[in-house]
Order: sequence, then C-alpha cells, then structure tokens
Amino acid sequence: MARNNYTIVEYFGGEDGYRCGYCKNEKGNFSHGMWSHSMTVQDYQDLIDRGWRRSGKYVYKPIMNKTCCPQYPIRCHAVKFQPSKSHKKILKKFNKYICKGVIPKEHEVEQPMDSVCEVVGSKEPSKKMECAITDVQKELAECPAVTNVERNEADVTPTGSEPSRKEPASVSEGRTTTAPKPGIGLDPNRPPCRKAKELRKERHHQKEQMKHTSGGVSSTDPPAATMTNQTKTLEDLLTETCPDTSSHCFEFRRFLCDSPLEAEHSDDGPEMGYGSFHQQYWLDGQIVAVGVIDILPTCVSSVYLYYHPDFAFLSLGSYSALREIAFTRQLQKQSAKLSHYYLGFYIHSCPKMRYKGQYRPADLLCPETYVWVTIEKCLSLLENSRYARFNTNPDEGDARVLKDVGRALVLHRRTVMPYIVYARKQKGSNDEPEVREYASLVGQNCAERILLYRA
Repeated sequence: MARNNYTIVEYFGGEDGYRCGYCKNEKGNFSHGMWSHSMTVQDYQDLIDRGWRRSGKYVYKPIMNKTCCPQYPIRCHAVKFQPSKSHKKILKKFNKYICKGVIPKEHEVEQPMDSVCEVVGSKEPSKKMECAITDVQKELAECPAVTNVERNEADVTPTGSEPSRKEPASVSEGRTTTAPKPGIGLDPNRPPCRKAKELRKERHHQKEQMKHTSGGVSSTDPPAATMTNQTKTLEDLLTETCPDTSSHCFEFRRFLCDSPLEAEHSDDGPEMGYGSFHQQYWLDGQIVAVGVIDILPTCVSSVYLYYHPDFAFLSLGSYSALREIAFTRQLQKQSAKLSHYYLGFYIHSCPKMRYKGQYRPADLLCPETYVWVTIEKCLSLLENSRYARFNTNPDEGDARVLKDVGRALVLHRRTVMPYIVYARKQKGSNDEPEVREYASLVGQNCAERILLYRA
C-alpha cells in the first residue's frame, strides 16, 4: 500500500487525570490521546474539526465535560480579518524597532507566548532581523527548555483625554485663596475658547457639506498619503519598507519540517503543498523565534512558537500570529478553500488565554455537534458555565458519528481490515469497547480511513 494514502495511529484512551497547565489542578485535566505514526493532511483536517490537536506526533482531544479547563477549538476567518488597534500598535512598534532601533519603554516586561524556548546567546538585542522555517525536531533537540505560556494579546491601547482647562479660582468654606494680580483681561478681538472635540466635529461637518456642494470633492480633503494610512491592510502594515539606513534587517524563510503529517501536493492546492513547516525569525543573523504551522486543505493551523526571551519587547507571539494570518490570505489566493487560520484552543476559564478571541471574525467548535459557531454567540454561554454546548438546536447531534463500529479500519500484522474481520480473527478479544470509543471520537470519515494499529 502507498504509505501516504493512510494514517496509522495507536489509541491510548483517556481515563486518568493529569496536571492542568492552566489552573494547576494536579488531577483535573482529562483528554483522549493517540500516537500518530503517519498522518495524511486530510485526516488531520478532519480530526481538528472534531476537537483534536497535535503536539509533535502525539494527537489529543480534551474531554470537554470532564476536564477542569475546557479547551474549545477556535478559527479565524483570515480573508475577512481586520487588525484591531492593539494589533496595529504591535506592528508599528515592530517596524519602529526595525527601522529606527527604538525599544519601547515597556520592554522590561516579558510578553507571554504560546510556548517559548530560551536560546543561548548574547543578552544584548541584535542589530538586524530575519524570518525562516526549518526542521522542527532538530531545533527542539538543540533547545534547552520549552515551556507553555500564552501569546500576549492584551489590548493595551493608551486612552488619551483633552487637558482640562482651569476654572477661575474660587473661595471655598474654611479656605482662603490669594487674589490674582490685575491684568488686561481677555482679548475682546479673539473668539472664545472652545474644546478641541467641538472643533473637530465642526471641521468634519464643514467638510461633509463641501463634498455635497462640490460633487463629492472637498478642497479640505486630507492628502492622499493620510487617506491611504487610514485604509492600510494587514499586508501593508507587515510589509512597510524601511530606509537603507535602517537599524535592523528582517527576513522570512520557509522550509519543510519533521512531523507526522505526510507532505502532499495537489493541482488545486498551494504552490508549496501541504504539510508541516517552520517559520524562523532572524535578527542580524541570529535566530530569535521559531513558529511551527501545518498547512492543511482548508486552513493554516498554528502549532506553537518559541522565542529568545531578550526580544519579548517585540511581542513576537502577536506579531507571528498576524504574519501567519497574512500567510493564510496569501495561500487562499492559490487555493480558494484554504481560508481559515486555526489558533489552537480557546480557554475562556483562563483569562490569559482569552486573547485568541480578539482575532475576528472567529468561530468556536461545538463540543457535541462539531459545528462551528460564531464566537459572539458562544461568549455569553461561557460566562455562565465552563462547559457549554454552542449549537442551540437540541435535536441536532453528531452528524458524522460512526454507528457501525465494524466498519472502522484496523492495521493488524501489516494487513488492513475492517474491525468486524479483525474481531473474528481474534476470538475472545475484548477490544470492542476501546475501538467503539475511538471510532466515536474520530467520526465516520476518519474511522473509515485511519488505520487503528493493533499488535
């Protein structure tokens, strides 16, 4: 058989609880798990659309109604995505550092990420920056430590206010004030002072009136450069050019990396094909961050990111997510169905993980019917309960459940067979409860394609 036509997994079950990395409950985290020897991109696409995620070759699915911190798959509609004010601020901060070498004042505070890897090297920030993709397993072997934290997406937009004008001094009870020195008083030839907000409204109103009276063209319209700045796309913000005298240099490369996913190509797919890729970020010849992504038939899935802690002030977690969204949009032009960006799991019960909901428009996966529901409809339910069914139709169930477990495929002694044939060969075997549970979790499509390995 052609190896890239099949997925081969070993199912481990999910009876035992283990420590939760979010709420630190020692035995509160429950999930089903299986080891993937090889996996096709279509099978993994179907699995993540049923709540599974991979960590290396280990594929797991949280037991949503049992685990302490339910983890809901979340996806962003990349083509419709519009960067928020906080996203634009991060991109401007990044470009400002690359072009002018300006380090933000808050650089001492480490920015949380999905996962980080401390790179041994100089503690001084470098002078240039690039980005590339290489072999994941090799990088991890050379990496001294990997820890799970979250990407920083806190919308920290400074709120400004007009300076309040001082009112004339008055005498309050029990307090005396010094009388002001005599002066010439207000200039009667000048108009009275007005608030800046009122002046802006008036200018806007005048401009609109002039547009109507002059056929839509206003002599007070701002310069073209200003208008362009107001309508910049994500790609415009990411690709802003710097002068030749820039303080730093940034580059971005992509290479195939090791993972259970089998590399595939199709006529209607992206030029680089499907599979797992590394995105390396280089600053003046020094690697400072590595992101791992999976390119699947209908999405780009973010796996993890690790980075050099000395560059936390660049918010590389947020920056890499925005770059990956832009990359998804680029691939969508080559393959129309590849239009979503998967951010992993959204954990509403963990405030630090709610940032993923800021990449909108976004959907969460219903844990019972496996349909995608807009995040706006889900949040009110999650405010009342950690675990929630998002599909509001009580009569609707799992449309892709495998009702006949005998049709599930089994790989036994290098032979592919339906489970019903395997059971006949293994008289007295007590495999059926485990196989039935596995088949219900992966769904009909996967159970009829993925080979469940049995020794």
